[in-house]
Amino acid sequence: MPDLADDRFASQKDLEAFLRGYPDPFDLFDHLRVNESIDRFSFMVSDYSQVENLFAGVSKSNGVDFGLKYRPGSTTDVFGWVRYILPGSDAATKDIRRGDIFYAIDGTPLTVSNYQQLLAQDTYTLNLADFDGGNLTPNGRSITLTKAQLTENPVYIKKVIEQGGNKIGYLMYNGFTADFDPQLNDAFGEFKAAGVTHLVLDLRYNSGGSVRTASRLASMITGQFNGELFSKQQWNPDLQAYFEENNPSDLAVNFVNSIGSSGINSLNLNKVYILTTKSTASASELVINGLKPYITVVQIGDVTVGKNVGSVTLYDSPDFGRDGRSTKHKYAMQPIVIKMINADDFGDYQDGITPTIAQLEDFDNLGTLGETTEPYLNTALTLIAGGGRRPVPTPAVVTHPFRDTRSMRRFGTDMYIETPTSLGRR
Repeated sequence: MPDLADDRFASQKDLEAFLRGYPDPFDLFDHLRVNESIDRFSFMVSDYSQVENLFAGVSKSNGVDFGLKYRPGSTTDVFGWVRYILPGSDAATKDIRRGDIFYAIDGTPLTVSNYQQLLAQDTYTLNLADFDGGNLTPNGRSITLTKAQLTENPVYIKKVIEQGGNKIGYLMYNGFTADFDPQLNDAFGEFKAAGVTHLVLDLRYNSGGSVRTASRLASMITGQFNGELFSKQQWNPDLQAYFEENNPSDLAVNFVNSIGSSGINSLNLNKVYILTTKSTASASELVINGLKPYITVVQIGDVTVGKNVGSVTLYDSPDFGRDGRSTKHKYAMQPIVIKMINADDFGDYQDGITPTIAQLEDFDNLGTLGETTEPYLNTALTLIAGGGRRPVPTPAVVTHPFRDTRSMRRFGTDMYIETPTSLGRR
């Protein structure tokens, strides 16, 4: 940030004069931020509880997790499709399910210009359609939904599949939400008690979250690498040099064997099957990249988002952490500050991580999540059974993603770290 360089101002008075030129904190933040074409993810909030709620998996939702795609042949018209329904939500009480397609809201067809306004309403009606060879044909069905404050448990599906003499754990995990790490550990405890020897980790709709949770998940999958390096943080040259000289441990994210006072339930696997789409981002990609130097990662699905950078929450406090924060306001910044690399010093996957086996979700054959016939899971089960690679059918109509529930939500695709204790001292 050239305007805040160490040699930018001759005196504190000059600095204060510069700051007074931006009475609105958001104007100052936007002025200092790198061009949006480079930094798409840094942001500021006037109420830090917004960020803290998202960290805890709390948001206002009607329970429909959806994706938006361009209509075939259009760059302006879009349609939505239901990926899954949140338990305990309004949608869970309505006649709507995975695979349903909506072309309009309150009778207004969706476009790249109006989707945000239409979907931001607390109550709206989805107008449904059939996907007929790429043509969206209204079917006369409509569903009215109302948003409420919901807390999403990211452990969406956990089950043990016995097939061909193998015990296979299947986990659909939809967010790296630190508050639910005990539930994640319990799921692996069930896998361990059942004698699971193979794991299919479904991250297809997981857009990321806590770096610490990512290291814990990697430790549950493995267990034989406790204390070894899972990933490393790379800061700007100035801060990197400071950390390396004064607190190098702040840069390391290691495999662990406990969550607080509880031991981690580890499967000690040497191979894992991970399902991905173009919605798989940040901490999900960190798990894939962090595990690759240690075990075999078989990635099935689509190329991931390519978010190899992370942020930190900066409060108005002596060390920028939550303790001692100002009581005069609730502003906080969430700037992108780090790049994550693995034990092999690799982290250049900004264009996404390419799957081992390419496969696209097909509206004509989406399947039921968690069932052995669901196409993504079925591919993994075939590989585990020793069937080797088999031809994966391409959808008759290939659609292109536009946005989804999480990418529309501020901080929805972020990867974050706890504020390093030495950052304030710096």
